[in-house]
Amino acid sequence: MEVLTVRAGAGVRSVARIVARDDGRGGTSLPVLESDGPLALRRTRAAGPEARVMLVGAMSGPLGGDHFTVEGRVEEGARLSVGSAAATIALPGQAKGDARYDVRLAVAAQGELHWLPEQLISVRGSDLYVTTRVELAATARLVLREEQVLGRVGEEPGRLTSRLTVRVAGQAVLDQELACGPGAPGGWDGPAVLAGHRAVGQLVVVRPEFAAEPVTARVLGEGASIVPLAGPAALVTAVAPDALRLRRLLDEALASLPRT
Repeated sequence: MEVLTVRAGAGVRSVARIVARDDGRGGTSLPVLESDGPLALRRTRAAGPEARVMLVGAMSGPLGGDHFTVEGRVEEGARLSVGSAAATIALPGQAKGDARYDVRLAVAAQGELHWLPEQLISVRGSDLYVTTRVELAATARLVLREEQVLGRVGEEPGRLTSRLTVRVAGQAVLDQELACGPGAPGGWDGPAVLAGHRAVGQLVVVRPEFAAEPVTARVLGEGASIVPLAGPAALVTAVAPDALRLRRLLDEALASLPRT
């Protein structure tokens, strides 16, 4: 289990880097797979042209004052899938101030990236700011999932701010920020946002064919919807009472999208 908390001290800076490259033999190589300190990257077995990587919490963190960054680049024609070994838990600490976790992703022409980490759980008293930025070429493909769970069973959440930005061929197709918990703007738990639910997730799917045939905006069962974005992309947003139901909604939404 990856643990995020807050502590006194100068803080730790940690960067993990992944580069995926077409190996010219129908597969994908990983010429760069670097990590240190609290971040550990492990290549796992994959079938076909895709390379698979698991992000593992080698030690607790980020803690107070820490700043962790994960950078991933998929080069032309390569295919990469990245997951995490377990849920990430944001915990409180002794020091004031937030912890930061930044994800920076880039996918070149004809490349494909599946970014599918496990849930982030915001525990009472924690303070975490997460940013995810993705840059894609016009012919790149992406499946990106984010899931946040606000508090453990029977407890209030900490403060969690998450910003997600996706650009295709230099044009922004999505730039949104969600802030929840103590100190967040009023209404975050109201009927227009979470409506009392404690699990919220986003699924961004970018496929070149969506430019000519955008997905149809629709409701996907109770608590989920899909909308086309301004480009070859679609966004699924879901809220649910718990992480299990949230994952089910997002999986069903992904399965419902047309495939080439």
